[in-house]
Order: sequence, then C-alpha cells, then structure tokens
Amino acid sequence: MTGLAEKFDGNSYANEALRCKSVDRSVHARMKARKRSIRRIQLAVDKSQVVAALGAVATPRGVPLPQAGVLSDIAVTDGKVFFSINVDASEARAWEDVRAKADAAVRGIPGVVTALVALTAEKKPGSAPVGSHNHGHSHGVKPVASRQQGTPADSPMGKQQSIPGIASIIAVASGKGGVGKSTTALNLALALRDLGLRVGLLDADIYGPSVPRLIGMNEKPKLSDDKKMIPIERFGMPIMSIGFLVAEETAMVWRGPMVMSAIRQMLWDVVWGELDVLVVDMPPGTGDAQLTLAQQVPLRGAVIVSTPQDLALIDARRGISMFAKVDVPTLGIIENMSYFECPECGTRSDIFGHGGAQHEAERLNVPFLGEVPLHMSIRTASDAGTPVLESDPKGTHAAIYRAIAGQIKEQLQRALADV
Repeated sequence: MTGLAEKFDGNSYANEALRCKSVDRSVHARMKARKRSIRRIQLAVDKSQVVAALGAVATPRGVPLPQAGVLSDIAVTDGKVFFSINVDASEARAWEDVRAKADAAVRGIPGVVTALVALTAEKKPGSAPVGSHNHGHSHGVKPVASRQQGTPADSPMGKQQSIPGIASIIAVASGKGGVGKSTTALNLALALRDLGLRVGLLDADIYGPSVPRLIGMNEKPKLSDDKKMIPIERFGMPIMSIGFLVAEETAMVWRGPMVMSAIRQMLWDVVWGELDVLVVDMPPGTGDAQLTLAQQVPLRGAVIVSTPQDLALIDARRGISMFAKVDVPTLGIIENMSYFECPECGTRSDIFGHGGAQHEAERLNVPFLGEVPLHMSIRTASDAGTPVLESDPKGTHAAIYRAIAGQIKEQLQRALADV
C-alpha cells in the first residue's frame, strides 16, 4: 500500500508539473502574440507621420515640402506609402533632389515597407518647353537610327542604364488589351527557362496586373538589408508585380509620371540576381510605360502579341512603330488565339480570322514567331495559377511556346554576339 501511495503521489506531482508547464507555455505564447500585436500597432504608419517626416525636407521655394503646395494626396496602406510631387516642367531638374530626399525620409519611418514617390512635371499653359530657345533657326530632330554611343545626357535615350546582373531585357507588348499578352509573357518566360536560361518576369502592367493571378500567388515581397524588394520565387523564377503590393481590387488611378516611377522602382529597386533574360509584361498601348522602359534600359527587343483580326492588327502596327521610333527591334509577332480546335471532335474554327499576324509580319519585314490556339486548357490552367508549361509540360501547347521561345533565344544570342 505504501508503495502504491508513493507511486500515486509521484504521478500526481509529475502530472501537476506537466500541467503547469503546459499552462506556462500557453501563457508565454499568448504574451508573445500580444507583444507582436502591440508591435504591429506601434509600427502602423499613418498619413500624419509621413507629413511630419516630409517636414524635414527643404524645397527650392524655401519652405518645407508639405508647405510648398506641390504634394498630391498621400496614400498609406499596410506600410506602403504612395504620393507624387507636382511641379511645373521648367522646375523639374531642381526638384529631382527633393524627390530623392522625400523618398529617403519616408523610407526611414519605422513600419514603412516600401515607398513610391513620383515627380510629376507638367507644362503650364503658355509656358515654353524645357530647354527651349529661340535664336532664329531650327536644329530639327535626328532620326533614332542615327543615334551613336555617347548620346547627349539631355537626350531621353542618354538615361539608359543596364541593370547589374541582367544580360538581356525583352518586352512583351500589344497595341490593345484582351489579346492574351500576360498569359503569353508568362508562358514565354517559362519556355525560355526550359531552354536552359535563367529567367525573371516583371509584370509592368501597372493598371491591370495579371501575373499574381496567373501564377496563383499574392504574397508581399520582403525587403533586403539595403531596402530593396526581394521578388517572389515561383516556378524557379524571380517574379515582381505591382499586384503584389496592392489589393487585387484596387484601382490604380495614377498619372503617367507615377506609372513611370513605379516601373523604375520595379526595375532597379528589386534584387533580381543573375539573369540571362528579364521578360517584361508591358501594359497594352503605346504610352508612358513603354517609353519609360525604352528610355531607361537598353531593351534587346520587343515581342508583339496580336490576334488575327484586323482591329488588333491595327494596334499591333502602332506598337511596332512606337518601338521602332525608340530604336528597339521587334523580335517578332505572335498570333494568339489563332484558331479554335474543338476538344471533342477536333474541328478547327478560325473565330477571329486566320493568318493576319503572319501577313502583317511579312509586310513589315519582321519575324513571325508562330500561332497559339484558343484552347480551353490554356485558359483553365491560367485561371488556376498553373500555366500550361507547368501543368502539362509535355503537351502540344507547351511545345508551341517552346518553339517560339527557341526563336527568341536565337535572336538574343545573335544580339549578344554582336555586342
């Protein structure tokens, strides 16, 4: 009996000790969670903190930045700060240093994850163009093809800078939306990866970023020690999109300079690493985003995506023309949604016509890269966040993208050999 009592008492003490230890762990976990919650509250950034930080930034007008009457509305969301500085075009050069100091001031606020500060420079009605002069003659404009190395610093193309670690940058563009450009850009990037290249993907479609949905991820990029964004890794590629920084339903009501600033940040303020090629999914059209990319980095070329119908081809011509004006070669045209093949009976239907992109390529003397069909599997795979190069790597459609990518790879290799 004594032995049993001692055994019972020992078990009781052991059970009580275990229970207390469990309670301690539970209390400790709750305390840690509470501390994390308090820390998040303490680090929450609001508009007043941003304005206070900007108060330390002096301006050419002799007053602190918030009092200069040049700030747009300041947007603060989950540690991300967005605003622009709006000045007359004639003052733009003097304010660039202010923009940089404002950016640094905002990034120094505890809790700020990233900042986007754009300098908006517009001509007032009746004002002369920046750098204009009138001494009785006209200098004219040299054609882009005549540009040589040593472009003047005041030329837009004189601002081009290579991104360290990236051998080639190509743009995937379209003259209009709705032609499957983003799906094509992603699958081309994956196809180039399959051909042995180190590939990254930048979703520069600021107004309608599709890549987060196409890859099935919507994580927030982390920051490196030097405050650069670390791209999201997916399918063995670094990927960056403005869609990772804002909610999917957020409307990006940004003017041109804000878009240009965002693209510049996603090019240079991202830890891309060593890449053979960075594929850039451009927004549709021929506006600020396209010009910014062409003026800021030396593009190896542009891939134009179009459907066969005449309306899409008209806009594709505009895209090719725009890239030609900024001396960016067209690597070729892809005819997307070229035809529909019934998955049940195999009957082919040319819903949008057929062969239009190929005829246009021949007329403009640019390569025709191939046809991609309108098929259910491409659509369902894209919607599910698993593109066909991943969901069906040995399938017919994956082979089509790889054949197109093979032609692009050959052109890039030739271009690098000529450098």
